[in-house]
Amino acid sequence: MASNKNNKLNLEQQKYQSFAQKREPRRPLLSNCLKAFISGGAICVFGQLLHFMYIKYFSFTENNAGDPTAATLIIISVLLTGFGVYDTIAQWAGAGSAVPITGFANTISSAAIEHRSEGYVLGVGGNMFKIAGPVIVYGVFSAFVVSIIKMLVNYMGGI
Repeated sequence: MASNKNNKLNLEQQKYQSFAQKREPRRPLLSNCLKAFISGGAICVFGQLLHFMYIKYFSFTENNAGDPTAATLIIISVLLTGFGVYDTIAQWAGAGSAVPITGFANTISSAAIEHRSEGYVLGVGGNMFKIAGPVIVYGVFSAFVVSIIKMLVNYMGGI
């Protein structure tokens, strides 16, 4: 596909592409993967510790301790985003900081902070849901498809 793209370029553009590719810095792939693994794992371990804390000290059951754990992770992520700390973590951690719930909370809160000067409804609300909307739609649609598959499997097993 890259060769097809180069065919559409004139000779000068192809020379520039070659020149730019030779000078593009190499990304430390292994190091980035290791940082993402460590940071994502640390966030998950922290979440699991919170889960255990809610079970042990607040008398939640295994089934319902996930709700306050998720809420706590979201609150911490939003606070760290507001204070500018999450950006520093994300610079080092890369994809590891995008662990679903904390990364999503960071994305939504940073959009809200960035567009607050445009007003609460059109600025904060509108831009938060530009980001959240596709994720919510995909989540609902995926849950629908999985439930249909589960229903069909249960129905076929009952025959």
